[in-house]
Amino acid sequence: MAVPCGGSLRDTWDRFFDRCSRFFPCLSDPARRSALCLKLALVVLHLIYVSILFIFDKDFIEKTKQQPWYTAIYLSLLVATLAQYFLTSNTSPGYVLEAMRVVNETDALVRRKSVASKQPASSNNGSLVVTVDADQLGRNLLGSNATSWTKVVMDMYPPGTSVRTWTCSYCNVVQPPRAKHCHDCDKCVLQFDHHCVWLGTCIGQNNHCRFWWYICEETALCLWTGILYISYLKSNITKAWWVDVIMILLLATLFVSLIFLVLLLLFHSYLIMTNQTTYELVRRRRIPYLRGIPERVYPFSQGVCRNLYNFCLARSTYYKMERLPTAQELEEKARPYTCLDALTCRCC
Repeated sequence: MAVPCGGSLRDTWDRFFDRCSRFFPCLSDPARRSALCLKLALVVLHLIYVSILFIFDKDFIEKTKQQPWYTAIYLSLLVATLAQYFLTSNTSPGYVLEAMRVVNETDALVRRKSVASKQPASSNNGSLVVTVDADQLGRNLLGSNATSWTKVVMDMYPPGTSVRTWTCSYCNVVQPPRAKHCHDCDKCVLQFDHHCVWLGTCIGQNNHCRFWWYICEETALCLWTGILYISYLKSNITKAWWVDVIMILLLATLFVSLIFLVLLLLFHSYLIMTNQTTYELVRRRRIPYLRGIPERVYPFSQGVCRNLYNFCLARSTYYKMERLPTAQELEEKARPYTCLDALTCRCC
């Protein structure tokens, strides 16, 4: 009797899951389903930490009545953190196929205009910035002619470089410098940093800035919440032992998370100021275009101020691909700077 009962329960659960999958197609994909569960767990965890304060901390409730602006700012930070989390997770990191599609379509448009005006089309070999039109991206699929993209990308590498060296074996596209294929997303990402499991997406060129702001907001929220928990324990440590145990356990978990967030924030701030990615820093010796470059030389850095400007103010509607510096430029970055060169230093 137990087996049929178990089988009927399993059948009922399968039918229920199939119905849910019809309304929510993302549940049918195991990878997207796990990412959705992680997002739900993160939101629930935030709500638990805040709800505990309103349930047990009477001083916090009294302070809310006397100074509502204090609680309003705290809750605003909570909402902003969760909003930034979902905004970052739903932002495209900048895929190579998207940039390739735009380059080919832009080149075809320029050629048509050039033929119409009987003037040759001009091109440059510097850093490429392509304006992205979302409607244009979805208008047609990637064409079979990838000559324009291949020429643009190979101009960013030293002369004599083979196309096969930089062709992705999975996507079969030519990768520009700093791009890498993500096996979790199964796509090549521009300025690939890492694949974030909690966000369920890659961190790349288009969403690295939003990822940094999310870490910053999450760190501030954890620090503020920890201060509120410590204030409660100082004034209510002997009233209810079981409540104190819950608060201490939550505070310990919060403290570990805060240490991780602070280290992550400092690490990514360092990457931003030196114009590096996590992948380039960790796999520096395995990346072909970084081999032979001294450890303290950052080939893509343009100085701290310029790096911060490009990182913070660069629009997400642009695809920016940086060419590899020449040997002379690397020598200039590698040479020691004196005090007279401090104002023009582009290596730090």
